[in-house]
Amino acid sequence: MRSSSSASRVSASIGAKTLWKGWLSVFAGLMIAAVGTDPIGGTPRFSNGNILGMEYQSYYLSAGVHFIPMILGFFAVSEVLGQAIAISKGERKRPKANIEFPTIAEFVAVRWTILRSTLIGMFAGVLPGIGATLAAFLGYSQARQWSKNRANFGKGEMEGVVASETANNAATGAAMIPLLALGLPGGALTAMIMGIFQIHGMEPGPLIFITSGDLVWVTFAAMFWANILIIFLGWLQTKTVVHILRVPFRWLAPGILVLAIIGSYALRNLFIDVWVMFLAGVIGYMLRTTGYSAAGVVLGLILGGIGESAFAKSMQLLDYQVLEFFQRPIAATLLILSIVMLVVSVVSEWRQGRKTQPIEI
Repeated sequence: MRSSSSASRVSASIGAKTLWKGWLSVFAGLMIAAVGTDPIGGTPRFSNGNILGMEYQSYYLSAGVHFIPMILGFFAVSEVLGQAIAISKGERKRPKANIEFPTIAEFVAVRWTILRSTLIGMFAGVLPGIGATLAAFLGYSQARQWSKNRANFGKGEMEGVVASETANNAATGAAMIPLLALGLPGGALTAMIMGIFQIHGMEPGPLIFITSGDLVWVTFAAMFWANILIIFLGWLQTKTVVHILRVPFRWLAPGILVLAIIGSYALRNLFIDVWVMFLAGVIGYMLRTTGYSAAGVVLGLILGGIGESAFAKSMQLLDYQVLEFFQRPIAATLLILSIVMLVVSVVSEWRQGRKTQPIEI
């Protein structure tokens, strides 16, 4: 709960024109995350009701809205829709496909961004349930908050790309710490690795260093060489994948939609996930054109389930005494930092609004 609440405050302004629109986007995601059943009592929420005197019960909504169709809709379908509308208006320009790898001097210029995103990624990876996806968003949001070139974010700014990818990679490696040390998977990938370990008769946890010490060292060595080889593989793939931009959009768009439909349907074998994806695509396009944040909605959806479940468990452990959080050093520190970041962001937005406000004479 504590990590999720602070993360939502930090990420409120991702992709939004103003802090307030960013907060509204996150709150919308939190409302969507509330659809389903109560994680403690199992009480259905927003999945049954009465329409025109007719009772209804949606078994799909009882399971909650999954974030994968939402992500595909907000970022893939909405992009296709936006490009199609631009073509219909004659405003779309064919992108130029070329490769320019960053120089060492450019990497040195973003050294503090790399360090900050590395720490954020490690923190997100160590905390079970956060994952690399949220780490990338957090790294991007912090880079945008501290950057002097905020206006260039979302338009290919190198600092934003470096921040998100660094945090993502750092979280992937750090997620192995709770998996091997405590037996707690930090995300879908580590849960899959945990299942593979169990298939081979190995139980992740403190004893794995004693019973299967050779496996731990093999895992460390594999991750080390994977990070080395990704430099060469990434270089080769970049030179190949960039030419996808040369494909005419009338051929590229159907391929994107087909892959998105397959991905959303294969998740739970429910065709209604496909409809959710297309609905999210339309809403995502509307959010882009009005200055709201599609990424903020997705973050709220992801953090809503994690935060609610953790908060409910914490309240049970503390006998529903909220002030007990401030009597624990770690919890109190995180809560105070969250409040400070909240106040700083509000004051900064208020000052920036006063500077840009025209002076009436």
